[in-house]
Amino acid sequence: MQVGFDYGTSNCAMSFVEGGTAKLVPLYGDDAFVPSTLYALERGFIAELIAQQLQDPQARQAYAQTRSGALAQARAGKLEHDVAQVTEGLFYGADAIAHYVAAPEEGYFIKSPKSFLGASGLRPQMVGFFEDLVAAMMLNVKQRAETYLQRDITQVVIGRPVNFQGINAQESNSQAQAILSAAAQRIGFRDIEFLFEPLAAGFDFEMRLHENKKVLVVDVGGGTTDCSMVLMGPAHRNNLQRAQDFLGHTGERIGGNDFDILLAQKALMPSFGMLSPLKTGLPMPLMPFVNSMAINDIGAQSDFYDANTTFLLEKLQRETTEPELLKRFVAMREHKHNFAVVREAELGKIALSSAAIHGFPLGFIEPGLVPETSAQSYAEIVSLLLQKIAHLINDATTQAGSLPDIVYITGGSAKSPLIRQLVRELLGEDIEIVDGDHFGSVAAGLGVWSNRIFGAN
Repeated sequence: MQVGFDYGTSNCAMSFVEGGTAKLVPLYGDDAFVPSTLYALERGFIAELIAQQLQDPQARQAYAQTRSGALAQARAGKLEHDVAQVTEGLFYGADAIAHYVAAPEEGYFIKSPKSFLGASGLRPQMVGFFEDLVAAMMLNVKQRAETYLQRDITQVVIGRPVNFQGINAQESNSQAQAILSAAAQRIGFRDIEFLFEPLAAGFDFEMRLHENKKVLVVDVGGGTTDCSMVLMGPAHRNNLQRAQDFLGHTGERIGGNDFDILLAQKALMPSFGMLSPLKTGLPMPLMPFVNSMAINDIGAQSDFYDANTTFLLEKLQRETTEPELLKRFVAMREHKHNFAVVREAELGKIALSSAAIHGFPLGFIEPGLVPETSAQSYAEIVSLLLQKIAHLINDATTQAGSLPDIVYITGGSAKSPLIRQLVRELLGEDIEIVDGDHFGSVAAGLGVWSNRIFGAN
């Protein structure tokens, strides 16, 4: 059976076509979306899970040789945690978040690994780890979908952004797509194709068009923003080759995660001592605070938990004029609560779409800690990110050589009224703006394309 798989930065979803209509697979009860998170009692559990999926004896042996350390850790971990199967120590989505919040220091938690796949300078061991991590998360979705559909799924179209990273884009894209492909193969997908996510989002919309239109698809996801100008409508939608309909496309690693992180850095870190002056009269070093919230940056997280940062914070605790604030920061670091702080920033971002002021409940750091910010302040904080998105929109229309007839806005982060306001400012008040299923349009479009290219098989 063929499906579309949206392995997203924020959420994962899978779709199939039934009766000519794309449908999302319910994965958890009636919920078709699972947050892109994983919590493992031991990192080695991930490797053992993937080893169990390899049916070919030679492939399994070769894999075991490259993962010998992780597999040994898994064997020891099962004894330590008193679990018979590694699946008992692996948690996904909301379950992963709940386990992390309950015990942030005891296990291994990762959020939005898609953000890391195109990172420059990944060593082979780290590439292999990301292949396993992505495979484990994909396997969770695939198995749940197969249970619901009562069929084996072997053919898949996986969505990908136009660019995974802004730097060394071609090399970054090749690395990230290779990781996704290797992961998909390891869990049993036989035929694997990729499709640009904004084009997939547009396919879902195109099924409802009765006239041919030039459509600017603005897809603001969790990790990337993609803008594509596409010819759509009855004269185009049945074509298997759509390259000639793709008039312009741009993409950059700017997404909802960046809005969350910037909000956390600017609005929340002052309550942790980021702006406290030192007794020497010098300003507080910003980098530890910036790195702490940059949960989508491997290098930043490594620096944040490095011994050098420990020594720096010990020094700053003696020099700060507001030791109680910095004490909060040190406690957050010791208990690995930085992911939870960014999570509260994300919830606050959503709330500020409709509220004038929001208080961020950080009682898990300190009872009664509720820093506030306003919608106006939030808009000022993210103004540079909005400018970058504006540049992508302008670049796509410049490549196309014309303005669009319709703007189709999709992606979870596109629900913000700031995005709609930006489009109006750039393209005029009279431009028609259509909101897609902000979370499901990419997955649905991938399902449409999967059925189109694999349907005859």
